[in-house]
This record gives sequence, C-alpha cells and structure tokens, in this order.
Amino acid sequence: GGCWTAPPSRLFPVCAAAGAEEPGMDARELPPGRGREGGSPVAGSSPEGEEHPELPQAAVSNGGDAEGVQELVELKVIWNKNKYEVTCGLDSTGAELKQRIHSLTGLPPAMQKVMFKGLLPEEKTLREIKVTNGAKIMVVGSTINDVLAVNTPKEAAQQEVKAEENKKEPLCRQKQHRKVLDKGKPDDVMPSVKGVQERLPTVPLSGMYNKSGGKVRLTFKLEQDQLWIGTKERTEKLPMASIKNVVSEPIEGHEDYHMMAFQLGPTEASYYWVYWVPTQYVDAIKDTVLGKWQYF
Repeated sequence: GGCWTAPPSRLFPVCAAAGAEEPGMDARELPPGRGREGGSPVAGSSPEGEEHPELPQAAVSNGGDAEGVQELVELKVIWNKNKYEVTCGLDSTGAELKQRIHSLTGLPPAMQKVMFKGLLPEEKTLREIKVTNGAKIMVVGSTINDVLAVNTPKEAAQQEVKAEENKKEPLCRQKQHRKVLDKGKPDDVMPSVKGVQERLPTVPLSGMYNKSGGKVRLTFKLEQDQLWIGTKERTEKLPMASIKNVVSEPIEGHEDYHMMAFQLGPTEASYYWVYWVPTQYVDAIKDTVLGKWQYF
C-alpha cells in the first residue's frame, strides 16, 4: 500500500495492468504499446490525447488486472494548524502513513503522535482501524529544530531548580505545603504502584489536592497538546508549550506519592502545586508536558 498527496485535479496514481510498476514511471519505462515502440504518445501528453484519453480513470476504476487496483481514501491531515490532503491506500499501514506525513511536513515518524480515535497503531492498516473517506487525522509533534529551541532552556531551568532544591529543606516540610499535607491522603486518590513507571492513563488523574486544599484533576489532551487542570469551580486549559518546567518530590512517609508543581510563568511564584500524585505516573507527566516523548 502507499499514500499520495492529491493534486488539485485529484487524479490518482496510475496502477494500471499491462506491467505498469510505479506511479512515477516515465515514457522510457513504459511497456510496448504505451509510447515506446509503437510511437504512440503517452496518454494525456499530446493536446488531442487521442490514443488513450481515458487511461487514468480506466486504470483506477476498471483496469484489466483487478488485483492491481488499490482501494483509496482521501484523508485530511492536520498538523501545526496546517491542513494537508493525502490520498492513501486502505491497505496502507499506520507506519506508511507516518512516512507520508514525514515527506509532507518534515516531521520524522519517531516524533509524530498520529491521532485517529486515539493513537494510531503503526502495524495495523487503515482498513483495520476503520478509516473512512474524508477522515481527519490529527498529528502532534515538533521538528528537531523546534524541540531543541524549546527544550534547551527548559532543561537548563530544570537543572537550576534541582540545584536550588538541594540547598533547601525538603519541600514537604515547608509550612505552605504542610498545611495541605497535614490533611492526610485523600480518600478517593488513585492507587499508587511503587517501583514502576507507567504510561499516562486514558482517564483523568483525579482525587488530588491543590495548594488551597481543594480537589484537583489533571487531564492530558494529547491531540490538542494541552494540559487541563480542573477544580470544582473551573478548568484551566494550558498549552503544553506554555509550561516552563515540572518539579516533583516524594511525600515523606508516603513515598509512593509525590507533590508536583507546574511552572506557568517565569518565577517560582507561578508554580501550580498538586499533591498526592501516584508515583508511577510522575515520569510520564514530566515527559509529556516537557516534550521528552518526542525523542523516542
């Protein structure tokens, strides 16, 4: 299977019988009777097009070799506010679609998150995951240059924060945090798993406290590249790129849970604190927000 960008005329690649091998072959590669030996022009190349005026349509719709005809779908690929129209074979795999997106956007397949009703599986075909004509495919990811431009200052900030933290007493002993932690572990907090790193769950992380002791939940909207911080009163929808840093520290006596802060502005005063984050999700949260997943 393969994918092609549909030109404005929306002519599909020729997959004719009679030995045509690739959509891009030229007159020198054509078999007898297609413009090499017989002297007849390539279809559509002369103004009159008398020899084979219907070849493109015939080859796709009812070519003599039915097995050479691939069922096609037209997709709308959306990345970085840009829209691309791509024509793909239904039997193309997710990996082949990623290669096509790479040729259009310059975004390497390893740095793409392709979304269609969830994360697009690379090994399955578009037919298997029920992609239909006109389907919208969301792509999240940054080119290497973008990642370096954004992540280098973030990583430097992270190292500075770590150095500062080493000089101070543990965060969980500081007065501002003690007043929340002394309330104890919330009854409805999500269970923790020690010694394991897990991917983000598909449901929001809930049952945690914010710095005022109110309940808070975190929802990771990957297809929109946003983190939603929800409380009883409101939901803040933050672009991942606007979060300067993420810090965390185990809670003393409850090391299977962390307290975590999202830096929303230039200084520590802009930290949004969340308490009782299950330890198995800490690394996944940092990687997702700071964009580290794009390296893998």
